Amino acid sequence: MIRRRPRTTAAVLLGLLLTLIAASPALAAGYRYWSFWDGAGGTWAYATQGPSTARPADGTVFGFRFSVSKDAAAEAARPRAAADFEAVCAGTAAADGKKRVALVLDFGVPEDAPGGERPPQDAPRTACAQVAPEATAAEALASVAKPLRYNGAALLCGISGYPRTGCGEPIADPEPGAAAPSASGSAPGSASGSASAPAGSGGPSAGLVAGIAAVVAVAAAGVWQSRRRGR
Repeated sequence: MIRRRPRTTAAVLLGLLLTLIAASPALAAGYRYWSFWDGAGGTWAYATQGPSTARPADGTVFGFRFSVSKDAAAEAARPRAAADFEAVCAGTAAADGKKRVALVLDFGVPEDAPGGERPPQDAPRTACAQVAPEATAAEALASVAKPLRYNGAALLCGISGYPRTGCGEPIADPEPGAAAPSASGSAPGSASGSASAPAGSGGPSAGLVAGIAAVVAVAAAGVWQSRRRGR
């Protein structure tokens, strides 16, 4: 009986480990944030770099969408207007020493708004930014949608003053306005980082990962001790 106890303990711990792993997707929080989209080819794709590192060419289309999404890599909501450069910039003539960048700003649905706020308009807003050739997407956005609000980590928190508060905060039991495949899913949507997805979205929390790692270590030790005593 004494020799079987380590094996029993290890089995229980391994069972707990499997339970934690199975439960981890359900524990992942959702996030309320502005996501950043590339409209190349007339189709929205989750941007692979942040607004301040993206230096678009003349004729580029970018989109920004405010929403609550459970997983930035799988459920971030696309802008609800077409990625159509001509539709946005047809009335803006080309100019020497300038480039045109079409921007679609989707403030989302009331259900995704922070408490006490609502989107400033129901339909997406479009704007044609005419900026210097070396301008970034962030500079193009700033030229047509002030005021912009960033946090200390350079995460884009507000466009045209919306929302007034909050910045990529985790939300319990999110209900995304729309689900869409994502081509990205990396660090917070900072001006210097990649796409506008909050860190840690789409996976278990750091605390949960640490807990699972601890269970693995203890279970492995139990199995090792069991084998050693059984020799």
